[in-house]
Formats: sequence, C-alpha cells, structure tokens
Amino acid sequence: MNICLFGASSDDIKKEYLLAARRFGEELADRGHTLYFGGGAHGVMGEAARGAASRGGKLVGIAPKFFDTDGVLFRDCTDFIFTETMRERKAQLEDAADAFAVLPGGIGTYEEFFEVLVLCQLGQMKKPIAVYNVCGCYDALRSLLVSTVTDGFMKEKSLSNCRFCRTAEEIFDYFKE
Repeated sequence: MNICLFGASSDDIKKEYLLAARRFGEELADRGHTLYFGGGAHGVMGEAARGAASRGGKLVGIAPKFFDTDGVLFRDCTDFIFTETMRERKAQLEDAADAFAVLPGGIGTYEEFFEVLVLCQLGQMKKPIAVYNVCGCYDALRSLLVSTVTDGFMKEKSLSNCRFCRTAEEIFDYFKE
C-alpha cells in the first residue's frame, strides 16, 4: 500500500512527536508499505523517513525543485520526484496514495489534511485518512470537527472519512480494514 504522510518539517517540536514519527516509519516498513511524503529531511517527515529506511522500507519523496538546497531534502529515498510547484507536489502525492496519515504538524499539515478530507466529502476521492493524535496534539482539531457537525456546517458522515488514532499500529490496522 502507498501511504502518504503529512507532517511537520521542523525539528523545533516536542521529542515525543519525533519519536512517534520514527515509530510510524518503522511500522510502515515492517508491514511492507511504501512511504510517500514531501521529501523533507527534518521534523516528523525526516524521522518517519529514517524509521522506514532503517527497516528497509521503500520511500518516495515528492518536492518542488526550490526545496533542493543543502540539508532540506531526505537524500536516502528509493525514488525522488521533483515538481515545479507545491500544487503539483500535492496532486502527485494525492494521486499516488492509497491512504493518508496525518502526523503532528502545523499549518501546512492542516491544509493538506483538509484538502483530502474535502475531496473525500465531495466523493472525488475514496481513500482512508488517519490522524495520528500523538499526546493528544489533535484533540482540539477533533473537537472542532465535531462542533462543525453539531453546528450543521458538515454532515456527520463526513467524519467517517477520517479516524483519529493514538498509535502507529492503530493507523495501519485501520488502513488494513
């Protein structure tokens, strides 16, 4: 299965997030999946990539050419695809993925998550989305989505397009379903 990871590219985050990302990458490789990601060498992206690579996993990085500067990209990918723009990058990640894993991240991660959630809601995509809720980092997001349903801005069925998970194993078990 091709699993697309959305997550932080910054190292200036809690150690727990980085450790969880590494565990995610290890579990992904152990289960024989391929990691598709934004190609970053740092933060959650980099740790997940290192975890997968340490277990012999296949990694495909996709990034715009302007990110190709010293130390920004993870150089040990099985394959690397360069795009011209961020939009092209996202489109290629979405097309290649069989499932999406949203790991701890910031505004870019939120934007990627909401785009695929909307595509699922509109019936343009039917791929599972798992939100890795490490140390409760996405509790507020979950509450926001529930209140969006409660307030009538979104149908409850739309929430069935994603699952909040507390462990890497739970994510991959969900994808297996």
